[in-house]
Amino acid sequence: MGPRDIVITIALGLSLALLLGLLAQRFNLSPLVGYIFAGILAAQDWWGVPVNKVMIDHCSDFAVILLLFGVGLQFHFKDLVAVQKVAVPGALLCIALMVGAGTLAFSYFGMAAGWTPCVMYGLCICVSSTVVLTRVLADNHILSTAAGHTALGWLVVEDIFTILLLVLLPAVFGGGDLLREFLWMVLKLGVLVLVVGYAGRFFISKVLSRISRGNSNELFTLAVLVAALGIAVLSDRTFNASTEFGAFLSGMVLGQSKYAARAAGDALPMRDAFAVLFFLSIGMGFEIGGLVEHWHLALATLCACMLVKPLAAYFVIRIMGKSRRLAIKVAAALSQIGEFSFILAALMVERYHVLPHAAVNVITGVAIVSIFINASCYRFIPMLIDSLERRGVNLMPEPDSSNVPEPAEDVDRVIVVGYGPCGELVCDILRRNHFEVVVLEMNIDTVTHLAEQGIPAMYGDARLRSILSMAGVEMAHSIIVTAPAAPAKEIASAARSLNPNIRVLAHTAYIRNAHDLLQGGAEAAFSGEASAAVDMAAHLLTREGLTPEDAHRQGEVALRRIFGHTTAEDAEEEPA
Repeated sequence: MGPRDIVITIALGLSLALLLGLLAQRFNLSPLVGYIFAGILAAQDWWGVPVNKVMIDHCSDFAVILLLFGVGLQFHFKDLVAVQKVAVPGALLCIALMVGAGTLAFSYFGMAAGWTPCVMYGLCICVSSTVVLTRVLADNHILSTAAGHTALGWLVVEDIFTILLLVLLPAVFGGGDLLREFLWMVLKLGVLVLVVGYAGRFFISKVLSRISRGNSNELFTLAVLVAALGIAVLSDRTFNASTEFGAFLSGMVLGQSKYAARAAGDALPMRDAFAVLFFLSIGMGFEIGGLVEHWHLALATLCACMLVKPLAAYFVIRIMGKSRRLAIKVAAALSQIGEFSFILAALMVERYHVLPHAAVNVITGVAIVSIFINASCYRFIPMLIDSLERRGVNLMPEPDSSNVPEPAEDVDRVIVVGYGPCGELVCDILRRNHFEVVVLEMNIDTVTHLAEQGIPAMYGDARLRSILSMAGVEMAHSIIVTAPAAPAKEIASAARSLNPNIRVLAHTAYIRNAHDLLQGGAEAAFSGEASAAVDMAAHLLTREGLTPEDAHRQGEVALRRIFGHTTAEDAEEEPA
């Protein structure tokens, strides 16, 4: 096929992806569903134009590299360490159970004799899709939460397992010394991490610092792309790891630098565009006939992905002492398979001739169905959790108020909801000014850390009257909702029902949400957009001769006018 056919393939695939993605969104489904069905339609013969499926597959490989680079940018090593007690044993146990379930399913319903094909089939379906999980968590605003960190840490362990498997397969089927190959592989991966983690961080930071001084956006974007692809190729060619693992490492290294935000802004649009081609390639590789012929195996595999793995993940997380809420969110996100399943299945068919081609088609079909269900239904998980909690089902650990002192009449108590960067600053300022601060936080690890520091903190949902009561809301001076994503209106309503005189202050990212918060009972709503606007305008006005006090007063007047609180005094202060 020539360049013209490649252009036709991309144009046809992206056009169908746009139309079906919009249609899926119209029916409140994830656009991923539309992209996959666009690939199925694009692969049909009725268009009368040649479709280059191989080229789409190559683009999808590039998409996986960019996606893992983006994941590395947003997932720091400290996040992996923070969830290692859950992610490592949980991922390994789920891998073992999925391999066992896949082995049994293929031995009973499969199309090849012997235990080797059965075990290899189980290995092909034991790993969830990083692409799908990241997109689903991001679409549901969970990626940066404790559940998102746990799920990503889980996937990192699964990806490392897959990389080890890819390195060991030549020794297994080539008759090499398995122990020697394993030790050699561990040594090379250790060297790769050290090289990328230390030398790479120093070199990349120096290069990006020099390029940024030249004010060339094109060169900076090119440098970010070279860093991602260069380390990915180094990982594959020099250390025999995988391009995906190298891209993830390069993202983690760049994420530690001061250029992380700008690099993410340059890389993420490219990642999103190529991610569409990844889902197109999944749809193009699907053959409905092969799936129907082996529907027994497909159904058993789907049950393993959608039932065995999430249930195992749920119980592991619960055994580790985490909340039911966290366990449900993580377990539901893992109920699918994706890119590494295709890579392993292709190797088993084309290079090692262990599995028949029909097995690849079954895995592809199961991946499509599991992605469809996962992407379409995950948005109902938070709604399900909220519904269960409203019905009295306790999905969180029993609240422990032993760290919270009894309210004293001579001390002003302030309840701070959320202990992110904003919450931490608020707590520090209030404590320095002799307020008694009680933190309500949904991250049990943060609560434990605060308790060790002697800061009164409780694990619990601030929307629940029982939690607020245990925090002493009846005698509290104020309650401050510092997390922009928190349901501030519900928190304000619950707090005022227990203490009508309490002052409710809420933080929101957008000005448009501030109106709703004020109408919902908050005394004041502080928007990130509004604060930035006031600070920028005040900075400029001070350069023009106004005092900082007058400049900020002008900003406050503008904010009151926007929120509908303009007074006669404000009108007099407005400049002509």
